[in-house]
Amino acid sequence: MASHRRPKNPNRRARAAVLGVTAAAAVAMSANTAAQAAPKESLSQVKADVNKLNDQADGAIQKYDGAKAQLAQEQKQVDLLENEVAKQQSQVNTSLENLGSLAASQYRTGAVDPTVQLMMSSDPSSYLQKASSLDQLTTQQTDMLNQLKQQQAGLAREKAQAEAKLAGLQSTAKQLASAKSDVQKKLAAAQAKLSSLTAAERQKLQQQEASAVNDAASHVGGTASSGAAAAAFAAAKTRLGDAYVFGATGPSNFDCSGLMMWAYEQAGVSLPRTSYAQENVGTSVPLSEAQVGDLVIFNGGEHVGMYAGNGVVLHAPHTGAVVRYESISTIGSVVTVRRV
Repeated sequence: MASHRRPKNPNRRARAAVLGVTAAAAVAMSANTAAQAAPKESLSQVKADVNKLNDQADGAIQKYDGAKAQLAQEQKQVDLLENEVAKQQSQVNTSLENLGSLAASQYRTGAVDPTVQLMMSSDPSSYLQKASSLDQLTTQQTDMLNQLKQQQAGLAREKAQAEAKLAGLQSTAKQLASAKSDVQKKLAAAQAKLSSLTAAERQKLQQQEASAVNDAASHVGGTASSGAAAAAFAAAKTRLGDAYVFGATGPSNFDCSGLMMWAYEQAGVSLPRTSYAQENVGTSVPLSEAQVGDLVIFNGGEHVGMYAGNGVVLHAPHTGAVVRYESISTIGSVVTVRRV
């Protein structure tokens, strides 16, 4: 019997080909539409985005600096408390040993019921002398027990304080790790923005930045607000060109507040660690009356630089940059000017 086969459809392949072309065209149109919807950012927009990310990183870095300084302080306190705990424990151990020795001595001398001792004694006067001696020992034992109780109470307090400080230490360590992670995310985002530029665009951006820095340097000048301010500014100038490293306080790498702290330290003046804290040192003066060496706080306290005269500051800007002069107008909004 002859088999009956279904006749082939000559249009099937043609329809498949048409569908394939249509799908490819749809993908191409979709990609083209997406490209039109998200045009490439201009160089000025990328620069603005990078500056914003660097400002955000600055804030995270100052939180990191603050947590790091707090962690170091808390570690010192924990170390002191642990030393005190060890000292108190040693005293308790000594008292326990003394009480043990006293108890053993009483046992060896027969510290039994006084009435029984009197009945068995052949020499009452001798017994009375022993009883008197025994009373002294009992008083001594009571004093030693009271001393031990006081030492144990002190030990318990020191241990509780040490445990509380250790808990605080762990909490601060978490804050430090969180701030560091935030910094790294912001810096990575800024780097991704820069990497999206072409080599020619990156070169143009670098040229613009170098030109602005050179222009700012040419306007430096003025009178310092004090001898300490002059000395701090002179010290800061020796760090021009040093790399910015977040969390660094010198002598060859700095973040913004680290540079201020190091420079004033050379002038014999102690500044707090972060720009947030430096925002409250000294006295406030209007920007129009700023003098060389004054601290200029920017962007909600997230950044700090040292006034160098004529609207210019000397500062450590951000990761990837070096200590340099820069016009205040290009950095951000001024929160306050502090005269140290």
